[in-house]
This record gives sequence, C-alpha cells and structure tokens, in this order.
Amino acid sequence: MLIETPKRLHLGLIDPSASLGRRFGSLGVALEGGYRIRIVPHDKLEIRANKEDMRTIRFTIDRMNQEFLTGFNYLVEVENAIPRHIGLGSTTQLTLAVGLGIATLNGLKISIERLASLLGRGKNSGAGIYAFKYGGFLVDGGVGKGIPPLIIREEFPEEWGFLLITPNVRRGLDEEEEKPIMEMVGGGSEIAEKISHRVVLGLLPALKERDIKEFGKHLTQVQILVGKHFEKYQGGEFREDIKFIMEFLKENTYGYGQSSWGPTVYGLINREDYTTLKTKTQDFLKAHGIGARVELGIPRNKGATTVEENTYILRLINKVAKS
Repeated sequence: MLIETPKRLHLGLIDPSASLGRRFGSLGVALEGGYRIRIVPHDKLEIRANKEDMRTIRFTIDRMNQEFLTGFNYLVEVENAIPRHIGLGSTTQLTLAVGLGIATLNGLKISIERLASLLGRGKNSGAGIYAFKYGGFLVDGGVGKGIPPLIIREEFPEEWGFLLITPNVRRGLDEEEEKPIMEMVGGGSEIAEKISHRVVLGLLPALKERDIKEFGKHLTQVQILVGKHFEKYQGGEFREDIKFIMEFLKENTYGYGQSSWGPTVYGLINREDYTTLKTKTQDFLKAHGIGARVELGIPRNKGATTVEENTYILRLINKVAKS
C-alpha cells in the first residue's frame, strides 16, 4: 500500500473567542509534495523513518490496534516527508496516511473524519483533514461537538502558486507547546467579524472569478487580522524573526502570510513567474545573510491517493534483500 498526501498551507483562524458558539474556523489550501509512505504486511513491526515521524507512526499503529485489533505486523517506510513543525501540516498528514493505510490493508471502511477523530486530529482546525481528503481551497466551520465540518471547498487555480520561504530559524510550536496558547487565546469578535467579511465578500468571490490581485489583497488583510489574535504570543502580527522577509513578500507577491506558527511564509504568485522570483528571493536572502529554503508551492486539487501493491511480492523482495 502506497499513500501520497498533500502538504497544507494554513491561511488563518477566524474566531478563537467562539463568539457564536463555535471556536476557531480555519482556512487552508493543499499543495503538492507531501508524504509518500509505503505500508505492507510484515512479520514484525518495522518503521523506517526519522525519530519524530517514528513516534507519530507508532502512536497511530497503537491507536488503530486499540480500536480495531489491526495488530502490529507492518513495514512502514517513509519515502518522502514533510519537515516537522514548519507550518506545512506534517502531523495530520502523516497520522491520517498511516491510519488510512492500515484500515485499507485490513478491509476497514472508515471515513476520514472518523479516522481523524480517533487519531486526535481536528482539535483546533479542520484544514489539514480536508486537505488530506479533498485537496483544494478549504474553509471549515469551527470546533463544536466534534471534527470541524467542511463548509467550503473550491478548486484552486492551477496557474497560481506560492513562493514558499522557510528561514533557518527556530521551528514552529508543536502540539504540546501550542496547547496552553490555544486554550487561552481569545480576541474580540470584531476581529472575527472583519475576517469573515473579508473571506465571504473578498477571498471567495476573487477565487471564483480567478482574480489573483483581489484574492491576494484580501488574503494579506486576513493574515494581518488573524495575527492580531496571536500577536502577544509571537511578537506581533507575524513572528518577530520573519518580519524582514514579510516586507520582501509584500513588495514582490500578490499577497502574503505566515503558515500556522511558521517559520514558513508564503507569497501568492503566478506560477510562470516563479523562476524569476526565486532568483530575486535568493539574491535578497544572500544580501541580508539569511539562510532559507525557497521553493514553489504547487496547488493540489485532490486529496491523498492510495495504490494497492502486490504484498506477496513485496514480502518476497524484502526477505531476499535481508538474506
């Protein structure tokens, strides 16, 4: 079983204060280049991954066995990974990929939403869950009694893309680190109302009309407003250690933002302009002594994909390789 997932850009949370009874409400977009994981039956549990991914994989296998008695005899190999805690949704994509792989190998028909709930996803945001299931541009309806419901899913224009910059600074907060913040963060309902206004009468019409300038303008304003919810926890509307890069994105892209806790930041662009912008970005970073990874974020308008392989042959190849 081969599973390929998206990675996820987080475009913001609407209302941490739950002024209407539902908390958060998230926006996101799926990108190409997520996890590629192979899971096959094996004579024991064997995980080939880095230590952090290995812990997540072990947790998922344990939880699936507790619920469905799916056992532990699997070979799980991570062939391509999303770097952890840089704002691209690694934990949700990895957890759901492993859970889906085990469910499929055992003939279990489980919805992605149920799987997410079982594996502890969607406590604050549904963007990663629905990026995994559907891809595209996504808005969820906030945390109520369970997994946030998906309220909007739109195809993202394939001619658009994102200039992604991940500077070599401290990683974003992990789930344990962010937990007390997410429990405390509030923000006035006025901010949530302004974000909602921008989403409904700004972002969404611009997306429907394929107007990159309008979409970028409203995306930037949403990001600035979202930052007001979190400014006392991260040093401003954006992280203090990336503000200099945000000024560059402001001048050179249609709209910009910080994905989740960062440090990955993004600028909305036409994909055909990426090569020129990449060179300009690298020159800027070099001139200011900033080490960073620069890449193109390609929209992905489909969710995770699975390919069932001949497990007998794979077991045979594995035994031969060991002998």
